[in-house]
Amino acid sequence: MVQTPTKPLTLDEFLKLPETKPASEFIDGQIIQKPMPQGKHSTIQGDFVPAVNSVLKPKHIARAYPELRCTFGGRSVVPDVTVFTWERIPRDQNRKVSNTFAISPDWTIEILSPDQSQTKVVRNILHCLTNGTQMGWLIDPEEELVFVYFGDSRVAVFEERDDLIPVPLFAKPFVLTVGQLFSWLEE
Repeated sequence: MVQTPTKPLTLDEFLKLPETKPASEFIDGQIIQKPMPQGKHSTIQGDFVPAVNSVLKPKHIARAYPELRCTFGGRSVVPDVTVFTWERIPRDQNRKVSNTFAISPDWTIEILSPDQSQTKVVRNILHCLTNGTQMGWLIDPEEELVFVYFGDSRVAVFEERDDLIPVPLFAKPFVLTVGQLFSWLEE
């Protein structure tokens, strides 16, 4: 749902508004509420975060976050999953994880929901890449394929069950095939 304020809002004004459920994003001066996640989306998201964290977090390589607000490049977006390298995780004065992430993620993952605009999701991935994100994934549960957006503007599609899905260089210890990813929907 797109909300066009009666008077244009600034990014700072948007960030002072109460949070919505599902989350709203601020893109090009518009407030756009994300669709409510459904079963396939929630299943993949719910399994993806601990799968990444079980491999990368214990070695302090990176950490995955579900539905984390990231504000950078004039936008405030809430990707389905973000992954930040350990040294880039914002910290407060007590060295604990900060509540505010005013930087782009190192890896952004979006999971397409029914009736969600693929164009809008791709534009968010490209915005992340333009602002320093190393890689973006667009997972389509209905088609059982993954579009991978590389930092050098290449795009590739992975749809064969044995296809190994590329990950950013820092995440090399994390290995996932298309078949493994979509098998989560059968469990």
